[in-house]
Amino acid sequence: MNEEYQDDAVHSQPEGSSKRWRPLPPIERRVLGVLVEKAKTVPSSYPMTLNAIVTGCNQKSNRDPVMELTEEVVERALDNLRQLGAVGIVQGIGRVDKYRHYLYEWLGVNKEELAIIAELLLRGPQTEGELRAHASRMDPIPDLPTLRQHLESLKEKGLIIDLTPPGRGHVVAHNLYPEPELARLKQRYSAVAVQEPSLSTSDTPRSTVAPGDARGAVASSTEVEQLRQELSELKQTVAGILEALATIKKELGLDGET
Repeated sequence: MNEEYQDDAVHSQPEGSSKRWRPLPPIERRVLGVLVEKAKTVPSSYPMTLNAIVTGCNQKSNRDPVMELTEEVVERALDNLRQLGAVGIVQGIGRVDKYRHYLYEWLGVNKEELAIIAELLLRGPQTEGELRAHASRMDPIPDLPTLRQHLESLKEKGLIIDLTPPGRGHVVAHNLYPEPELARLKQRYSAVAVQEPSLSTSDTPRSTVAPGDARGAVASSTEVEQLRQELSELKQTVAGILEALATIKKELGLDGET
């Protein structure tokens, strides 16, 4: 494949250049997420035709929310993104137009940072544990400390915001939401940042959430998801160790021994 389209190379915005990115509506964000995802995970299909982008936008896996977009709607989004300098057209085989992204330059990010942004564009706000697992399918992010280093860099560039306080269940989002949408998002997650008030009646069970107060439920749900992610990571680590041991035993001729 032409090296021009390889996403493995590190791209960056020139030093001293002004910010190029701007908030985007949901469909344009989905289109950009799809272009980055396919460039990284299925490079043989990149650059992408309009039809392939529509299929990627309407994909039911790895998407939140699920969308049902038409070619006309996606084409309009691509035209808008081209005007902003975030997307370009290249001539494909048989003179079929194909599209590629320019997000390394448009956002001023490296490859791991772009994988993180793409996952947030495709799935919306996520906990650190979820984000590390999801972004690693595009570019390896070995652990949470490494993820947090990338997040700090993205925050310095204004591309990432915190939706909940740091700690277990910490939720982050990209900062490409238009202001009204961003305000609604912050309001939705603000309940997690408020400590659950003490219950006034001694006979009320501690696990009960008062009617109309979803704060405890939201926090509990976030913590459970984080624990599930940590368990999944442990299982993957154990599986890797067992596989390595099996390989060593086979090389030493010990695989038949008990």
